[in-house]
Amino acid sequence: EWEERQKTRQTEMQAVSQALAVLSTDDAHDLFTRTFNPAFLQEASAEHSARRSKAASLLSGVAAKFKNPRLATLAVSVRLDAFTRVIKAIDDMMAQLLKEKADEIKHKDFCVDELNKNQLETERKEREKADLIAKMDTLTSKMEALSKSIDELKAEIAEMQVQ
Repeated sequence: EWEERQKTRQTEMQAVSQALAVLSTDDAHDLFTRTFNPAFLQEASAEHSARRSKAASLLSGVAAKFKNPRLATLAVSVRLDAFTRVIKAIDDMMAQLLKEKADEIKHKDFCVDELNKNQLETERKEREKADLIAKMDTLTSKMEALSKSIDELKAEIAEMQVQ
């Protein structure tokens, strides 16, 4: 399960990185500067929409593939919001994914440590159990020998009293 979540997290991060790469290209920066020029308003808007659609479809595809509602929300935001908000959302999501990854690694390390401690404790208790069983067997055989010795001594005492 942990490996599956790690793989999903990696794929999400790759998709977010690809979307960020699309948004961070020189063409995108040129597009941003051209959108402020009223003479190129319609042309820039069409290019802007094409890039936005490409980024949104990429995010939507990954969101659908991994059934991730956060990526689906981000894809909708790409279509509707300005790129600056989208880039901030992508950065926030990447930071959150990295934090989750670090937390999962920390939790996994804790679990591995606890498992190792548990194994060592179990082995120690097994050795202790084996030692106690051996001691119990030794004491049982001593008890039987002493019991036999007592019976013999009682028999000798009874024989002496008869004489």
